[in-house]
Amino acid sequence: MNETVLRDVRRLMADLLKRGVDDVPASATRDTLAGWDSLTHVNLVLAIEQHFDVQFLPEEMMEMLTIELTAMLVEEKLAARRSPR
Repeated sequence: MNETVLRDVRRLMADLLKRGVDDVPASATRDTLAGWDSLTHVNLVLAIEQHFDVQFLPEEMMEMLTIELTAMLVEEKLAARRSPR
């Protein structure tokens, strides 16, 4: 797990929810993090896409069940972009 990516995803979510980063643990889910609703989810995806310059497919957005899983998807996107085709 890239701690920088995880930290940035946590910070983006904290900014959306107007909270401190410490209030957004890596294990946070929609059920455990108050305010993480469908609109927040869409805004998080948009913020991540802009911040990391990546694009997600609808199926990938559905896999973003926790902050940690979301960070892992970002890492996969970044790794795919760096690897030769």
